[in-house]
Amino acid sequence: MKKINIAIVGLGFGAEFIPIYQRHPHVNMYAICQRNETNLHKIGDAFNIEKRYSDYDELLKDPNIDAVHINSPIPNHAEQTLKALKAGKHVACTVPMATSVEECMEIVKLSKATGKKYMMMETVVYSREFLFVKELYEQGELGKVQFLKASHQQDMDGWPDYWPGLPPMHYATHCVGPVAGLLKLEAEYVSCFGSGTIREELSKIHNSPFAVESAHIKFKDSDLSAYVYRSLFDIARQYRESFEVYGTKKSFEWPLIEGEDAVIHTAKKEEHEIPERVKVPDFAHLLPESIQRFTTQGVYDVAENTHLSFTQGAGHGGSHPHLAHEFIMALIEDRDPFPNAWESANWTSVGILAHESAMQGGKILALPDFKNA
Repeated sequence: MKKINIAIVGLGFGAEFIPIYQRHPHVNMYAICQRNETNLHKIGDAFNIEKRYSDYDELLKDPNIDAVHINSPIPNHAEQTLKALKAGKHVACTVPMATSVEECMEIVKLSKATGKKYMMMETVVYSREFLFVKELYEQGELGKVQFLKASHQQDMDGWPDYWPGLPPMHYATHCVGPVAGLLKLEAEYVSCFGSGTIREELSKIHNSPFAVESAHIKFKDSDLSAYVYRSLFDIARQYRESFEVYGTKKSFEWPLIEGEDAVIHTAKKEEHEIPERVKVPDFAHLLPESIQRFTTQGVYDVAENTHLSFTQGAGHGGSHPHLAHEFIMALIEDRDPFPNAWESANWTSVGILAHESAMQGGKILALPDFKNA
């Protein structure tokens, strides 16, 4: 059985994927990389991983590594991705793809030139909620999809490094991904408005004043548009990554409060019967048996071992083993992963350009043609 030698770069959130890869039938969890050598060896010892690197450039020189999974801070994503592609490695990278449209384009072109696969590891499009709606759509239960909507609201106070004052839409893939991904749509242009203001000590860091940024996305060669909104600071709201889809037969709405059940609306019923609470099932059955349990448990699921993205993010909807499996099987089957390079660039650039639009009073801004780059 063919196995992919994979290296994980960044061992905060990235450590969550180690036991998944170790148990995947097509993976050799080959190496780990982190600058902090104390933590590097702590993680290496805990998971019995022999190959350890504190220097990313040295890791890329290792000819045995087939692919890298990058979980480093956002400002490093583009640089590390480009280095890996140039070194002949396939790349999976946590969101977002990059911090500029130009970097996104460079990654798309280099992935195509090298023939190496790129996948942005967007959790929401592998969450149980998204997979549930996707199944409804593919079975024809939604009818014709008429509109899509998503949000990502989070309180980022207390997060380290580059997070304070970050423009809301600079990290928009959690809400852009599902509205584009359900029907495999390509965003053509975007218009965004800012609303409210965050406190001055935050706004001056990135020159981004808005408390909320809300955008409309028009999709190419489609009659559909979508509405997405984001907030990070100075908004009273429980964490919420929501995704909603409205069809002619049925519509799906995310619960307002974490822990509640989602709602399905069914057309042409008696008025009081239209809405129905539904329990969203788990989709572990889509995975190899050896990694199915990771849809409900992982490294960061106990009180004494927490990570902020899990404390606030509700475990990302059981998406992690689905993400790892999709990336690995794309390499095994020699096909594009979902999302591939141009899709990842499109989703990421929607957010980047949405913020630029908000700063220009809602100006319509067109997306580059990543697909044909």
